[in-house]
Amino acid sequence: MEQTYTKTPQHKLNSGFGFESTADEVLEGIDLSGKLALVTGGYSGLGLETTKALVKAGAHVIVPARRLETAQKALVGIEHVEVEELDLSDLNSVEKLADRLLAGGRSIDLALLNAGIMASPETRVGENWELQFATNHLGHFALIHRIMPLLIADGGARVVVTSSAGHHFSAIRWDNLNFEGNYDKFQAYGQSKTANALFAVELDRRGASDGVRAFSVHPGSIMTQLKRHLNYEEQVAINVTDEEDGAIKPGFKTPEQGAATQIWAATSPQLEGKGGVYCEDCDIADPAPDNGDFFGVKDFATDPEEAKRLWELSVKLTGVSES
Repeated sequence: MEQTYTKTPQHKLNSGFGFESTADEVLEGIDLSGKLALVTGGYSGLGLETTKALVKAGAHVIVPARRLETAQKALVGIEHVEVEELDLSDLNSVEKLADRLLAGGRSIDLALLNAGIMASPETRVGENWELQFATNHLGHFALIHRIMPLLIADGGARVVVTSSAGHHFSAIRWDNLNFEGNYDKFQAYGQSKTANALFAVELDRRGASDGVRAFSVHPGSIMTQLKRHLNYEEQVAINVTDEEDGAIKPGFKTPEQGAATQIWAATSPQLEGKGGVYCEDCDIADPAPDNGDFFGVKDFATDPEEAKRLWELSVKLTGVSES
């Protein structure tokens, strides 16, 4: 399966798009008719905007959702969308969805792994796994691994993993992956977002010869339900809310702008033949500066050895077959 592989340089392309670009703008002139897309969590926040934009461009979209009724209500009136049940924190649910998709036999052209949770209270699932790592990384890892035949069936697919600038909070904590005894919800979130970026690195390396190219993205800061676990003091601490007047600070994207980078990564002709990179503001991101700003990507989130190590560990944790 694996042939000679050259990772795409982690530097800007000067794509012509940027912070304010919207999903519709990056899709201008792109026809997705006949394409099948999978968008996890594609019924709220930027996921909903992603679904709308893909459908508008002609795609048929499968939306796996933990809250089926909520998803169905949110998607009322949007044609060419179907909802499937999925709880990413439950590997049995992941396996059942994968089995249904495989039985359907339809090749998948675009997979946008958009669903996730942020800064949640300490919760354990599965084999005592920390919830954010299990939901944001392990569930998506197991799903893509199981449906790989559908991704390669029609000459390949693009997989876009929603990471975050939050990856700056933490590299993979190999000595205490599940934060046992010292839980910090922001570091746990950061670790899960680093895992998302590393997943794209190794998936691209392994899948490129079959036409499967993978990217991770920082969608930007968007005021969605993702921040529902943050109280006022925590929003001030991470520079979301102004301490003096309680107002939301500038620099936030609209959902339409937030959806743009993952749609750009999934569809842009500028990325043809490329993969394994972290993107932000509708372009490949540059490496992060050393000044502490949350721009660009940290080296630990694109390190190929870290990516390979995480892949091998994830195979063991999820029990998926490597054959």
